[in-house]
Amino acid sequence: MFDSAMAYQYQPCFFLLLFLLFSVNASVLAFQKRSKISAVDLAALSAIKDCLTDIPGSRFFSTWDFTAPDPCSSFTGVTCGFNDRVTILSLGTGLSDSPGLAGSLSPALSNLTQLTQLILFPGLVTGPIPPQLGQLTSFRVISLTNNRLTGPIPPSFSTLPFLHTLDLSSNRLTGSIPQGLMKLPSLKVMVLSWNELTGELPRTVSAQLLHLDLKKNKISGLLPRLPSTVRYLSVSENWMWGPLKALESLSKLVYLDVSMNQFSGPIPSSLFLNPSLTSLFLQRNNLSGGLPSSIKMDPTFQSYGGQGSIVDLSHNFITGDITPFLAGVETLFLNNNHFTGSVPEEYVKSVYDGTTKTLYLQHNYLSRFPLPQGSTLPDTVSLCLSYNCMVPPVEISACPASAGSQPSRPQLQCSVFTHRGFTN
Repeated sequence: MFDSAMAYQYQPCFFLLLFLLFSVNASVLAFQKRSKISAVDLAALSAIKDCLTDIPGSRFFSTWDFTAPDPCSSFTGVTCGFNDRVTILSLGTGLSDSPGLAGSLSPALSNLTQLTQLILFPGLVTGPIPPQLGQLTSFRVISLTNNRLTGPIPPSFSTLPFLHTLDLSSNRLTGSIPQGLMKLPSLKVMVLSWNELTGELPRTVSAQLLHLDLKKNKISGLLPRLPSTVRYLSVSENWMWGPLKALESLSKLVYLDVSMNQFSGPIPSSLFLNPSLTSLFLQRNNLSGGLPSSIKMDPTFQSYGGQGSIVDLSHNFITGDITPFLAGVETLFLNNNHFTGSVPEEYVKSVYDGTTKTLYLQHNYLSRFPLPQGSTLPDTVSLCLSYNCMVPPVEISACPASAGSQPSRPQLQCSVFTHRGFTN
């Protein structure tokens, strides 16, 4: 009797427990079925996809199934933060066997308001960069490279306080570089090379840049005053002119390329005081003056150059003697200048012991190359002495085709240049 009563008494509690368990499980299942991404972001991704398509051979969008329960996990190129908002969007894979995407960039990108990184891998994406991207103040990285983007760089990018890296290289962008970009407090890397940008740079770049690449554009004017933090600088193949005085304070440079412009005046001697500067490209300008004859080096500074170093001063108007301090450079181009006199023995030794692998001295007014007796030029060395005021040794003939077939200059040119400082 007691057992029956007790069983009857606890029966409602048992059913209540079952009901609660069922309700909890149903809620969990309902939550699991709900898309784990912000509805706003999901709509933005849909609009972005509508404007882009896989180039035949690419399968980037094959995982973008908008009925999937968790796009943050299943969508290729999408990374979400803890709040189920998209924080990183990579469009394309960048793999060698993937041709990338075609189409255009949707303004709906600006609805991904928590975005910190936007990466567009190489492809055939055309049209402008949406200026609305400047509204995404959390941006740290914008990389839209190797496509066919046109139009200007949005001035709105100048308002991105946390932007660290801006890479818009290898597109068809036009117009001038927004001056506000050069003042961004967090910007460290700016790569705008291989576009059709015009105009002049601001007089002073206050952003504490480490890497600035403006190669292959149509930028004109003077070289601006740059922050001392710069380690990589390329403005080659532009229309810039004037002296290189702005380079004097860049003591941390590792790579410098100002080639194929119209820069003039002397080469700052401070460039040769920097042991970390192992890649120096100044060729095809209007630089004049001579090489520094003596530099007060730091006691710990042994010599300029070293393994892997390259210096190209070719195709300028540099005059005077070749001084010894470049003798440790592995690849050295001094050709097509107005150098005179005898080549210092330090260079000869460096070539014959294999320290210098390439030494081009053709098309100068040099009068002597003191060959060491009984020595043989290493097979790994390229040495060119043609079209100078001397007859180069027969065994030295490693010249490029551009050096021409004449072994020496006509005597009249050598006499006129040496005695009157004139040459044709």
